[in-house]
Amino acid sequence: MAKTNPFQFLQQTRTEVGKVTWPTRRETLITTVMVFVMVFLAAIFFFVADQIMSWGVGLLLGAAG
Repeated sequence: MAKTNPFQFLQQTRTEVGKVTWPTRRETLITTVMVFVMVFLAAIFFFVADQIMSWGVGLLLGAAG
């Protein structure tokens, strides 16, 4: 393993951070909104699936109605 002194490490880190393509504010906002939309849709899907399975189990066990 190569030894690097702290000053060289900080220089290399700064160089690498400079190579990163950072998202714009608009890209970040759009991505955040899309995450919230997908979470909402997943929550609705799993709620409906849970209700259907609950109804089905209730029918099988004779506890429905």
